[in-house]
Amino acid sequence: MRKSPKDIVRVLLTPEQIQRRVKELAAEISADYRRKELTLVSILKGSVVFLSDLMRQLDCHCAIDFIAVSSYRGQVNTSGVVRLIMDLRETPVGKNLLIVEDIIDTGYTMDYLLRNLSTRQPKSLKVCTLLDKPAARRIFIPIDYCGFSIPNEFVVGYGMDYREKYRNLDYVGVLNPRIYEVKR
Repeated sequence: MRKSPKDIVRVLLTPEQIQRRVKELAAEISADYRRKELTLVSILKGSVVFLSDLMRQLDCHCAIDFIAVSSYRGQVNTSGVVRLIMDLRETPVGKNLLIVEDIIDTGYTMDYLLRNLSTRQPKSLKVCTLLDKPAARRIFIPIDYCGFSIPNEFVVGYGMDYREKYRNLDYVGVLNPRIYEVKR
C-alpha cells in the first residue's frame, strides 16, 4: 500500500481487502454466467480500475464496452441531472449486460443507465458495484453484485477521483473535507 497523501483522512479499504473481494465477486459472476456470453459495461472513468481487476479474475467468456455519464461536474455532490457523454460502441440488443460501477450513492446515475439500457432490448441487465453507499441513496437501485457497503463519506482512490486526482491510489480512502469545502 502506498503512503497516504496528506489529503486522505483515513484508508477505508486496503489493496488486500479490495483484491480479495474482487476475486470473490468474480467467482460469483463466473458461476452465474457459465456457458453464457457476458458483456461488461464499464462506466467511465471511475470503474476502469475495478473493471480491469474484475475481468482478469473471471472464468467465463466476456466482452467489454464503455459508457460515460456525468452528474457531478467536478463537485462532490451530484446535480441530479445525468448527462450521457459517450454511448456504447456495440449494440446491447440480445446481450447479457453487466454494468460495472465504482460506487453507487444517490442512485441517479445508475437509475438513468438502467432505464436507458433496458429500452435497448438486452437479454439481461445486472449491476456490479465495488462500493455501495446506502445512506446517500435517493432512488432504489437493484444491486446484483456488491463489493462493499460504505458510510456516507467522500472517497477516492482505486479509480475514483476528486477533480481528476487520486485515481491512481491502490486503496480507497476518505478525502479530507477541507480539500473540497475550500474549492467549492
